[in-house]
Amino acid sequence: MTDKYIENILNARVYDVARETPLELVPSLSKRMNCRVYLKREDMQPVFSFKLRGAYNKIAQLSDDVLKKGVICASAGNHAQGVALSANKLGIPAIIVMPLTTPSIKVESVRGYGAEIVLIGDTFDEAYEHCMTLVEEKGLTFIHPFDDPDVIAGQGTVAVEILRQCGDDKIEAIFVPVGGGGLIAGVAVYVKHLRPEIKIIGVEPDDAPSMQQALLKGERVVLDQVGIFADGVAVRQVGEETFRIARQCVDEVILVSTDEICAAIKDIFDDTRAIMEPAGALAVAGLKKHIENSPMRDKTLIAINSGANMNFDRLRHVSERAELGEQREALLAVTIPEKPGSFRKFCEVMGRRGITEFNYRYADNKDAHIFAGVQLQNGEKEKTGLLACLESLGYPVLDMTDNEMAKIHIRYMVGGHAQKVTDELVYRFQFPERPGALLQFLTNMGEDWNISLFHYRNHGADYGRILVGIQVPEDERDVFDQFLQNLGYLYWEEQGNDAYKLFLG
Repeated sequence: MTDKYIENILNARVYDVARETPLELVPSLSKRMNCRVYLKREDMQPVFSFKLRGAYNKIAQLSDDVLKKGVICASAGNHAQGVALSANKLGIPAIIVMPLTTPSIKVESVRGYGAEIVLIGDTFDEAYEHCMTLVEEKGLTFIHPFDDPDVIAGQGTVAVEILRQCGDDKIEAIFVPVGGGGLIAGVAVYVKHLRPEIKIIGVEPDDAPSMQQALLKGERVVLDQVGIFADGVAVRQVGEETFRIARQCVDEVILVSTDEICAAIKDIFDDTRAIMEPAGALAVAGLKKHIENSPMRDKTLIAINSGANMNFDRLRHVSERAELGEQREALLAVTIPEKPGSFRKFCEVMGRRGITEFNYRYADNKDAHIFAGVQLQNGEKEKTGLLACLESLGYPVLDMTDNEMAKIHIRYMVGGHAQKVTDELVYRFQFPERPGALLQFLTNMGEDWNISLFHYRNHGADYGRILVGIQVPEDERDVFDQFLQNLGYLYWEEQGNDAYKLFLG
């Protein structure tokens, strides 16, 4: 089976539409990581993603009679563009089924290639189900985004280029973003056949670990829910064939957080001036995390930049979280005396450190709780020293840097304790972001209980996140608990959250 894949990869038809992309040494990141870091620039393809390779190779294998009927696919965006461009090149009709959460830049790109677009569902899996219905109704050929030997072979041409471009350079590891597994399967099967000593390391978001969980349990799993910040890899279940190959050829899968992905986007920008989409920066995020856990001085490491279809309005969210992901900013909740001169004295303690934000609201005449963002030069070590310094000077302080409620909500709220609100419960809700989603949320909440606090902020194509205070009398708590479970949203009770207790409780 491996030999057959090698033959198919070497004979894959991709260069009618795709180009051989550069393998670039990135000096700044290499210096920081104490090793040679190369980026495989698949973001430089005509559709700004590697997906074009597999899509065209699959379609090019179809007979003329099949091609005349047209093709169809389900995709969160990049595969859709690959199929649409391929169909345009071959002069055949194409229908593209995409989730409603797909960034508009990808939707408009697909439309520009002349494909018919159907937007439905919140995730790839929902779009896929509808796509299968259309396949039956219209007799079109389905082009799978990852779980197809021809698609896998097309993606495997990335590995052919990497090994040729590196020449005799000894590669320690190749880091590959993982969604459904098509890219890592194609890369792994080719590299392990020719250079089995090279480690193949997959990278997934920690809120969409479909391959990591499958390898851990020895079978494909279906995740209950996946995060869609990295929408290009938001897949609940990896492919059957891609999993089979991964079990044989993939050495490890690393999970990274949203903050770490955002930091990787900034790292790539600093070295290349190119802006990756979240899925496109996954490999760099995983590379950095791997080095943190296993220093690899003077080694050659390669990360595949898989895509650059980033909605411009998401850059705000990325820039805010990048500093946290790189440990260049700390978020602190500090209690200071409620008296004249306290703010100035606190800033004197901060010295020449940059203050990125400073939030305060009067609570009582004794203490004031402030929420401060502080720039760091030396990451965790400096933050630990700063916390110790503040405590030694008598300032009660809490580190909020990893507190999701603080990062998402508190830093944007004026805040203040609710002095006259009774029976208040505070919850954080999460729902797929799409047009009308906020109105739908409010409609579902109904009018049975009074809303005493509400904070929502749009983060582009990420999940919508809302902080809500709701007044629920004690004798209605059981009914309310059942109501929450029936809503169908992910939610967390926040009364015990340090950020809530200090600023809202």
